[in-house]
Amino acid sequence: MCLVVIPQAAQYVVERIGKYYTTWDAGLHVLVPFVDRVAKRVTLKEQVLDSRPQPVITKDNVTMQIDTVVYFRVSDAKLFTYGAVNPISALENLTATTLRNIVGELELDDTLTSRDIINGKMTEILDEATDQWGIKVNRVELKNIIPPAEIQNAMEKQMKAERDRRETLLEAEGHRAAVITRAEGDKQAMILAAEGERDARIARAEGEAKAIYLAKKAEADGLRALKEAGVDAAILELKKYDALVSMSNGRASKIIVPTDAVNMTKANVIFSETTGLGDVTAPAADVATPATIDPCCD
Repeated sequence: MCLVVIPQAAQYVVERIGKYYTTWDAGLHVLVPFVDRVAKRVTLKEQVLDSRPQPVITKDNVTMQIDTVVYFRVSDAKLFTYGAVNPISALENLTATTLRNIVGELELDDTLTSRDIINGKMTEILDEATDQWGIKVNRVELKNIIPPAEIQNAMEKQMKAERDRRETLLEAEGHRAAVITRAEGDKQAMILAAEGERDARIARAEGEAKAIYLAKKAEADGLRALKEAGVDAAILELKKYDALVSMSNGRASKIIVPTDAVNMTKANVIFSETTGLGDVTAPAADVATPATIDPCCD
């Protein structure tokens, strides 16, 4: 009965003749019978205080239920033993009052969206207030925020309207993007078609020009070759007949006038002009001279 073994992460508060004597840490200790007494066994592990839901009124007069979770540990066994009659109950009540004070300064929307701010303020306030009880508050978390049923219905309707609005906006943006993309594609297609037609016309014109150039060049080379070869009239006549044969291959109506007939007509015209033969134009009639009236005889 005189030997006391204290486990790890624990402290014992010892009183001697009813007065605080010392605090024993983990290990083996000797207790004096009838003189020393273990007043309190304290664990140094982190503990969790899960408070029941508390009714809290916001700044805009909305009553909702909020429950909190407090994570703490005992930092001083002596203060934890003699600082308060029931430090855990005191911490729970202090948590509820602090929560009401903080949430009372916020509106409903701010309360729902400012959990981190509320957690930070409560941790700071509770840690400072519980120093005299030998308690170290590590953090505070809002577990649940339960607004009234009508507020929940209104929030659900608002969320549904917001989702519908986003869906409409997304559909409109998608339709607009599709129309713009289609118009851009049509424009690019028209531009490419115009460029292709332009290039085709240019290539066609260049080909025709080159073909004409080559044909004329070949014709000129042929005439130059004939001139250099010193061809006579008989060969030229044969060339004329070849040209007539080529012309007769087509289907169109043609009038062919032989060269001999043309030369004969020219010769006849020159002969008629020089000799006057063959002129079928009637000579002009002689104009009658009017008789002179003698006034003496009349």
